[in-house]
Amino acid sequence: MTLTISPGARDALSGWLDHQRALGGASENTTLAYHTDVTGFLAFMAGHFGEAQGRAALARVTLRDMRSWMASERARNVGARSLARKLSAVKSFYRWLAQRDGFDPTSVLSTRSPRFAAKLPRPIAPQAATQMIGTSKSLARQDWVGARDAAVITLLYGCGLRISEALGLKYSDAPLPEVMRITGKGGKERLVPVLPAACAAVEAYLKLCPHPPAPDKPLFRGIRGGALNPRAVQKVVEQARLQLGLPASATPHAFRHSFATHLLNAGGDLRAIQELLGHASLSTTQAYTAVDTARLMEVYEKAHPRA
Repeated sequence: MTLTISPGARDALSGWLDHQRALGGASENTTLAYHTDVTGFLAFMAGHFGEAQGRAALARVTLRDMRSWMASERARNVGARSLARKLSAVKSFYRWLAQRDGFDPTSVLSTRSPRFAAKLPRPIAPQAATQMIGTSKSLARQDWVGARDAAVITLLYGCGLRISEALGLKYSDAPLPEVMRITGKGGKERLVPVLPAACAAVEAYLKLCPHPPAPDKPLFRGIRGGALNPRAVQKVVEQARLQLGLPASATPHAFRHSFATHLLNAGGDLRAIQELLGHASLSTTQAYTAVDTARLMEVYEKAHPRA
């Protein structure tokens, strides 16, 4: 695919990605997704026009060309949500390119994003979350591994951390303080209270961990002593979910959803929850009010069945 892209367009894409890393704070996973999405767009335009499109040609892309690209994506069974993400990446690339090359990007920026129903977060019930922590501990063949897995999941649920944030902790962060400073997406820092249960879980793991501590080493270690892989956490959560008969939505990230939803149900302030989660926009956090409303409606329907 990349062979059909002109050197000029490829250089522009590389420059934009460097900009996203340096100033946008994009993670490697996000940068990779951007690269894939915009590369696919550039490759389509090369085939659409019958030749590789340089930077000057990219400035002449019309709304009709954009619609052709979107139609092609839909023909490949790309869903509305995925297409909206791809379009967002292309628009961001064009904003950057237009500023540097001095052209009007209106034809690209005015392209309407496909509509899709926003997915509501699917939290885990409090009792189920507690059961999953205990089950994950019992699944391990080695005591220290079970303690490690339980500590990671306790941090996800008790502090609302992303899995990358939990696994990004260092030995120098232990013992965990009452309030932790977490660096999240885009390098944004936030303060997160740490529950005594989370502190105790991490301490229990450290007492059993066979690998020598070092301030610059990851707090959570794999079997051979390297950094714990997120896939290992996903796998143990999946095993615990299957053992308890929970739905497929019970993933590591669902513990973060549960943290927010349970706080909201307990009367937590939406703005405070936004800060604890590190959401850039309040609208993202407001999705949890929709979860609460959906739960109330479900209870209402059961209590007052329609004739």
